[in-house]
Amino acid sequence: MLFKESRLKKSKDFEKVFRAGRGFKEDFLFLKIIKNNLNHSRFGFMVSKKLSKKATLRNKMKRRLRELVRMKLGKIKKGVDVVLVASPGLEKKDFWEIEEILNKIFEKASLIKN
Repeated sequence: MLFKESRLKKSKDFEKVFRAGRGFKEDFLFLKIIKNNLNHSRFGFMVSKKLSKKATLRNKMKRRLRELVRMKLGKIKKGVDVVLVASPGLEKKDFWEIEEILNKIFEKASLIKN
């Protein structure tokens, strides 16, 4: 589970990221990113009903994405707000395929520090 300080919770934070953030797409995952004035990064996750009508499957996708981000948190640059949006088709991927997609999208967005 992500630390509380690493989570985006408020709808105004999500709106700010979607309004002014830069977007990146890779396979079935979409990422929006914007700088924040904090010394840590925050993440939000969105899975729509287009992916599945079942809440259990949508929550499973969010849990997988959260865990992958948590594992990479030490390598991610500080001071950004990130929203990951899952598209239909991601539910057919297994954990390791999602990790590969996440790695590619993080490299595109220059989120991984050297």
